[in-house]
Amino acid sequence: MKHISFPAEWYPQSAVQLTWPHAATDWFDRLDEVTSCFVTIAREILKRQPLIIVCADKATVLSQLDDVNLDRLHLYEIKSDDTWARDHGGISVFENGKPVLLDFTFNGWGKKFNAGNDNQITYKLYKQHAFAPKVNYVSHMPFILEGGSIESDGQGTLLTTAQCLMAPNRNQPLDESAIEATLKQTLGIQKVLWLRSGYLSGDDTDGHIDMLARFCNEHTIAYVAATDQEDEHTPALRQMEQELKTFRTPDGQPYDLIKLPMAAPIYYGSERLPASYANFLIINDTVLLPVYGLKTDEQALSRLQIAFPNREVIPINCLPLIYQHGSLHCLTMQYPEGFLPERH
Repeated sequence: MKHISFPAEWYPQSAVQLTWPHAATDWFDRLDEVTSCFVTIAREILKRQPLIIVCADKATVLSQLDDVNLDRLHLYEIKSDDTWARDHGGISVFENGKPVLLDFTFNGWGKKFNAGNDNQITYKLYKQHAFAPKVNYVSHMPFILEGGSIESDGQGTLLTTAQCLMAPNRNQPLDESAIEATLKQTLGIQKVLWLRSGYLSGDDTDGHIDMLARFCNEHTIAYVAATDQEDEHTPALRQMEQELKTFRTPDGQPYDLIKLPMAAPIYYGSERLPASYANFLIINDTVLLPVYGLKTDEQALSRLQIAFPNREVIPINCLPLIYQHGSLHCLTMQYPEGFLPERH
């Protein structure tokens, strides 16, 4: 009998993937400051574990990372449209204990943006032997699924938003029950927790869960909470909070809920940018927290440290990233232990 498990992000990792910015991406007009942010993220990851970088030019990246552990750095020259590895990266599961890499379709968040190159990245990484020979690669999966839209507790429960998975140009004409059945079949999920409230202004992913609420362990969820009565997000976030209070763990207990502050507003012209403290990345022994130079940064740091008492929480200035409507977690994709080839 086939048994599939979808590991949680806090499980031991073999590597994290970044897709590096270049002049042909949307970062062309602020490339230097965004590259500096990528360099900071890359260095923090490389202190602790291997890093896969998809890039346009290896020599350029090496010149920018001239003081890192090169034994942990895996560079691959592959064409990309953009840099959001969370959504174009492969999704890792285990089937009967063996590593499997699922290459779902990425179509630019419902055909909003060009994604032809990004949709080929995982396939090209596989062809360039980025993954261990024992990894079973499942290609050209027609189901459209972005890594930022799903959260796993590692025990068979998935947290997601109906707003995203039911959004236009994703998987129509499938209805919610059919989508849930597909998630259960491909990811080994036993229970799906559907959030139907909550949103973040400026988020063009149709409501990715990793901007709103995140599993921190099997019984804890950190979420963006309403902190200002006048904030436009307050009604929806309070509804989301009530939904989270109704959710139950597999053993029937309510989740421990940890409030993260709603970031103070940041605007680009008249557009409010999607600054979220829920967009943190869990890596081996550490959590990388996006901060934005705001008065709410310190509160977010202290709250997240409560959620991860045995991990160091490191703040990283991610203000440049939100100008393209994403943040730290959106840029990254982790691969569990056993997915990288051994280096000799």
